Amino acid sequence: MTKADLIDGLANKLGMGKGEAERAVNIVLDDIINALKQGERVNISGFGTFSVSARQARTGRNPKTGESIAISASRSAKFKPGKQLKDSLNTSESIPQPSSPSPSE
Repeated sequence: MTKADLIDGLANKLGMGKGEAERAVNIVLDDIINALKQGERVNISGFGTFSVSARQARTGRNPKTGESIAISASRSAKFKPGKQLKDSLNTSESIPQPSSPSPSE
């Protein structure tokens, strides 16, 4: 699902124009981003929690050359799914059956 799919679904379900639906989606996403920028956690009941994870600076290696490189400290968003989301993904009717790989000859 893409952002455009989300906007189309919202417009269809609420009977609003795509412009209004896009604005609503953008407002929600902007509010989540702004809260994370301020270091706040965003808890959406029944869905999950977004939080910010801090990574310390470290030394890494370029896999191609083996040269040491400095990796700067950074912050990243984390998502932890809520119980209701996990449970809905693990019900027997929603689990897609993996397709078996075709035999190689």
